[in-house]
Amino acid sequence: MRTPRSTYRLQVTPDFDLHEATRRLPYLHDLGVDWVYLSPILRAADGSDHGYDVVDPTRVDESRGGAEGLAALSAEARRLGMGVIVDIVPNHMGVASPEQNRWWWDLLRLGRSSAYADAFDVDWEAFGDRVMVPVLGDGGERPDTALPEPAQHYELVSWRRGDGELNYRRFFTITTLAGVRVEQPWVFAESHREIGRWFAEGLVDGLRVDHPDGLLDPGGYLEDLARLTGGAYVLVEKILEPGEGLPTSWATAGTTGYDALGLIDRVLVDPGGQAPLDALEARLRGVPVDWASLTHDTKRAVADRALLAEVRRVAREVVRAGGFEARASAALTPQPPTASVVEVRGAPATSLETTPTLEDAVAEVLACFPVYRSYLPLGREHLDQALAAARRHRPDLATALDELAPVLSDASHPAALRFQQTSGMVMAKGVEDCAFYRYSRLTCLNEVGGDPAHFSLDPSDFHAAMAERQLDWPEAMTTTTTHDTKRSEDTRARIAVIAELPDVWQAALDRLLTLVPLPDPGFGSLLWQAVVGAWPASRERLHRYAEKAMREAGVRTTWTDPDAAYEDAMHAAVDAAFDSAEVRAVVDGLVAALDAPGRSNGLATKLLALTIPGVPDVYQGTELWDHSLADPDNRRPVDYDDRVALLADGGHPKLRVTATALRLRRDRPELFTSYAAVPAAGPAADHVLAFDRGGAVTVVTRLPVGLEERGGWGDTVLALEGTWRDALTGRVVTSRLDDVLRDLPVALLVEDGS
Repeated sequence: MRTPRSTYRLQVTPDFDLHEATRRLPYLHDLGVDWVYLSPILRAADGSDHGYDVVDPTRVDESRGGAEGLAALSAEARRLGMGVIVDIVPNHMGVASPEQNRWWWDLLRLGRSSAYADAFDVDWEAFGDRVMVPVLGDGGERPDTALPEPAQHYELVSWRRGDGELNYRRFFTITTLAGVRVEQPWVFAESHREIGRWFAEGLVDGLRVDHPDGLLDPGGYLEDLARLTGGAYVLVEKILEPGEGLPTSWATAGTTGYDALGLIDRVLVDPGGQAPLDALEARLRGVPVDWASLTHDTKRAVADRALLAEVRRVAREVVRAGGFEARASAALTPQPPTASVVEVRGAPATSLETTPTLEDAVAEVLACFPVYRSYLPLGREHLDQALAAARRHRPDLATALDELAPVLSDASHPAALRFQQTSGMVMAKGVEDCAFYRYSRLTCLNEVGGDPAHFSLDPSDFHAAMAERQLDWPEAMTTTTTHDTKRSEDTRARIAVIAELPDVWQAALDRLLTLVPLPDPGFGSLLWQAVVGAWPASRERLHRYAEKAMREAGVRTTWTDPDAAYEDAMHAAVDAAFDSAEVRAVVDGLVAALDAPGRSNGLATKLLALTIPGVPDVYQGTELWDHSLADPDNRRPVDYDDRVALLADGGHPKLRVTATALRLRRDRPELFTSYAAVPAAGPAADHVLAFDRGGAVTVVTRLPVGLEERGGWGDTVLALEGTWRDALTGRVVTSRLDDVLRDLPVALLVEDGS
């Protein structure tokens, strides 16, 4: 298996297609990149700027360059000695415009007799052998899109019914992305025929698998993929909760790196900021905030509302298989059974009736699930933890949970399989897309793959985690910014300084909330952290972020039911940053206090990501300072002409760090084959993090504000023997840190003469 030494992620769009990407490969090669890493390139819905709504998996999207564009890119990559990795989307297909998706069109036209009836994950019995298509507006207006002639096989209903009654699996809460059953051999074969061609013709070297947790059997899918690709390099976009491990039986090199991201961020956060920032959060919210309670409640709210249809489908699978005794419900809830679907032509689907208690119990276990999902028979301990927590939260459901436990534990039971596909949806929507926007203590920690309640990481624990990573997953990806991160690496690096300056932050925030009073000061803290983290940013960018953040938080306003008065107040705060001299002065003052130490953190973040065990990925444009927020802000076009000129100049510190580390990893891989901490001794030893990768030694500054307050490095030294040269500056250095880090807050050392 060919393995990359580094990757560079490009967002391929109709405006930046495969031909344009090909033209930029020489720059990436000069930067030191080993493989180019492409976002999805299969035929997506018209106008898609991300490519995750594939409508035809059998061809490369013409608007993104088509088969000719991929061939040209591959040929240029081969000329430069580079590899190619492509993001694929096996879990779902785009169905917003049925005429663009021949599989979905045929399904709507012919129903269960369609050749593609088994391709999509439809619960036919739940809606009278028809597909519910929730697209009608509140006034009954239908979308301006082509549909098959009216038939008995689908029914257009109000979009509001989808959350509670939808009868096909979707991607999270998006009804225009329908789940695909790649566990069916013919579905896998047809949906992966084009991907197979890439490997048969030597066009592509590796794959990134989007959202494997949505699949019925991720491990089985990866085995199928390995057979198709001849055992090629494959990564999975798998979110690991702290302490959770990736199944070692999977045919994958590892995750796409969110687990590494969380460790890098936390080792650069000052633990001394936790207590004052906890107190500030409690004051703003009116009560102390417990992350575990918050996430339980947000996950439960998602299970009860936005993903109620999925909860009801799990319950129906329990009833179908006779895995739930009616006596459990009757004993606890003296309510009549309620059909989890609407009546069809006056005849309720009585065989599918569930009970409020059964649905309640399923929802509670989902809310208590500690990780994204289990992979039975692996991961039974997570189900046991969830059941125990559910019993503590809801003792009134004890009997129902006792009945449910053996069903959900049975790896062959349809309800257990369905539950595993659903738990990750509840986690993602309840935590990433809701709780992350409700918890404002220190928002650089509110990132995919991390637990915001885990405030900081001791260097010794970081070293232990990296040694384990080197042993277990040396070819997994490391990353610090992606198309899905809530804040870019540099935005987080600046916000992290707040932990070193909690008093400065509190005083400034109080002043901002006085100048621009907000109906929710807790959310105001999150919003102002975004403003100073991304500053200078355009008014449009910050308004777009404010709208997304407050609607995802869902406290007073949502995407489906916006509260105009509440939103106007938040948007007024954004405007004040531009229009009020007093507010602008506070923002500028905060940015001035945070920026220099934030840049130190940013260089440390970048060098750590590029040199710790694993395959480093550089997200497009982040070789320069990039203070982006959540998508679509982080998918803005990149000025590559500017980067070409700056790379030739050599003066930009972040670009220099990126290029030096990438080139060293590509050209001297023997220097990155092991991991050992490099100790420091002296008065400022806590402010350095250093390790030896087998000949290349990384040295980064941590907690730069505290370092400056103590007067610098003093007599602090690294435990290094021999003569070392800093690859970033070309200088031969001593073991004294005031010498090693004289020019930059980071260094990448190699033995002089090696």
